[in-house]
Amino acid sequence: MLQQLVNGLILGSVYALLALGYTMVYGIIKLINFAHGDIYMIGAFLGYYLINTMTFIENTTLRFFIALPVTMVLTACLGMVIEYLAYRPLRQSTRIAALITAIGVSFFLEYTMVYFFSADVRAFPQAIQTVNFNLGPITISNIQLLILGISIFLMVALQFIVQKTKMGKAMRAVSVDSDAAQLMGINVDSTISFTFALGSALAGAAGVLIGLYYNSIQPLMGMTPGIKAFVAAVLGGIGIIPGAALGGFVIGILETFATVIGLSDFRDAIVYFVLIIILLVRPAGILGKNVKEKV
Repeated sequence: MLQQLVNGLILGSVYALLALGYTMVYGIIKLINFAHGDIYMIGAFLGYYLINTMTFIENTTLRFFIALPVTMVLTACLGMVIEYLAYRPLRQSTRIAALITAIGVSFFLEYTMVYFFSADVRAFPQAIQTVNFNLGPITISNIQLLILGISIFLMVALQFIVQKTKMGKAMRAVSVDSDAAQLMGINVDSTISFTFALGSALAGAAGVLIGLYYNSIQPLMGMTPGIKAFVAAVLGGIGIIPGAALGGFVIGILETFATVIGLSDFRDAIVYFVLIIILLVRPAGILGKNVKEKV
């Protein structure tokens, strides 16, 4: 039981990184960015190619630690480009127009990758040699500890940026009232673009980490984790950063325990069933607050 809890926390940490991107974008412009899971997929491919092409560095572990931040920078740039080209022109349009565009961007990214790289599964380079540690009833590998450590570090760094920096204050102001924030001298476009960059960087990091964990990547790998991360964001309270992180860990643990009790074929269904229950019982999520809207 403890072993599965540990495995669930590792998987949940990746879902948490993805969910943070969903929740930040929704908190700022009330858009569900369904292309977010595909940025995670592109992050995995960038990590794959960076590690494989840096042959001038003999130490593969060093290659990984160089590839991770470079991937985050590149996926952050991709997120900004997507926001500028696909979402910014629709900012004054209806919600449904933006939502359909997000789905369209998702398919565009997926099948562009399929066209150029085929739909075949690729083995992610094992840049770090696996070492297992036995702690009583629990066996944990150095790769699992690395994934959990990097994920928690990125979550703490995000919380620091949002709460303590000037741009973080601007993000919080825009999320409350973008018009008032603009009147106070905040550049709303730059703030929204920065939010996309931040969320996309986290998704890129999650892609590299999951590639290292499962040792396989393919162009359609972002679809299901992307939807599960959205479920995690809703579960924790969409628009609330700690809630998204909590939701990610909960979904990871639920999936792992579904496998333990012999329901591995239905683990995706269990996640969506939990979403339905949450929406019925507590629509605002675990940490969310019910806010009455004036008509």
